[in-house]
Amino acid sequence: MAKLTSDLKDLRKKDVKALESLLLETRENQFKNRMKHKTGQLNESHLITIDRKKIAQIKTIINEKKSEEAST
Repeated sequence: MAKLTSDLKDLRKKDVKALESLLLETRENQFKNRMKHKTGQLNESHLITIDRKKIAQIKTIINEKKSEEAST
């Protein structure tokens, strides 16, 4: 659990452009892992779930930052 909170703290420090590039990178990684899983080359199937959760966290933080900018 400590790793998760430290990751969120690191994500919150980044600006929107950096988060969007990280989101793109994570989505590409998720796609690669899904393809490996379907072809039987991925032994760590939990990586798919980790990527999905990280994408959700990044998108949530992006939306929070955009709503803060809009209200200011």
